[in-house]
Amino acid sequence: MRAAPDFDLAFEPAHGEAVPLARGVWRVTCNNPSPFTFHGTNSYIVGQGREVAVIDPGPDDDAHFEALMRALKGKVVSHILISHTHRDHSPLAKRLQAETGALTVAEGPHRASRPLHEGEANPFTESCDYDFRADITLNDGASVEGDGWRLTGIHTPGHAANHTAFALEGTGILFSADHVMAWATTIVAPPDGSMADFMGSVDKLIAREGEDRIFFPGHGGPVTDPPAFLRGLRTHRRMRERAIFERVKAGDAEIDAMVKAIYARTDPRLHPAAALSVLAHLEDLVERGEIVSDGPPGLLSQYRVA
Repeated sequence: MRAAPDFDLAFEPAHGEAVPLARGVWRVTCNNPSPFTFHGTNSYIVGQGREVAVIDPGPDDDAHFEALMRALKGKVVSHILISHTHRDHSPLAKRLQAETGALTVAEGPHRASRPLHEGEANPFTESCDYDFRADITLNDGASVEGDGWRLTGIHTPGHAANHTAFALEGTGILFSADHVMAWATTIVAPPDGSMADFMGSVDKLIAREGEDRIFFPGHGGPVTDPPAFLRGLRTHRRMRERAIFERVKAGDAEIDAMVKAIYARTDPRLHPAAALSVLAHLEDLVERGEIVSDGPPGLLSQYRVA
């Protein structure tokens, strides 16, 4: 692997190659591009010595596994950290662990952010890795460490109930996974995700101002000014919430009508995900008593202003 600059702020996916990002940090991007993964899932290798950790090994992909093993040649992998259990992030952990003997680390197994309503299905079921079980359960604020590195888990639910960011202590680097990304706003899809949790996690990272200088996310390039970006993200979500409230106030009772109005310029392939994002905001608005639904909030429910 090449030597790294202080921070590499550029982003080229360089599929199959270990790209140096900072001292003791490399990124290997899986070649699994999509409207939801951008150029692919970023796996990270952390450690300045022989003993390293891998963050988010990615999907069960042969080429990506081989790329990781090339990048890890001559290294000892002590820990495999999983930010959350969606299938573009965690399944390769099983194969990597079998090859290296490393311990797996995560907040916990996959679970929905809330119980399913009667007759409701989780639209993200096929995207969830229900098989993953960590060797080490990493509570909020707890750390794992190796030769010259320590990673602290920052529980950031919202995109997924078990979502965790990892702070590389002493460097100002936070691996933000899918909670904060520079290329797109995060999908929050009930019941797998929760908008109330997501906004709480945004506030939690804002409160860390001064600790994090740069975010390395699960997809795409770095977030280089975390405080400003987080405040912008919070404002964006609040504006989207207000737009949804105004559509309901104007008489749009169904999510489909709201999506067509609010996401008129968005790629239609993303409208199903947009509908779930609208539902996430509506759930939060119903919980706060600003919107009323005819039964539990759902994609086919009817909504009106309280």
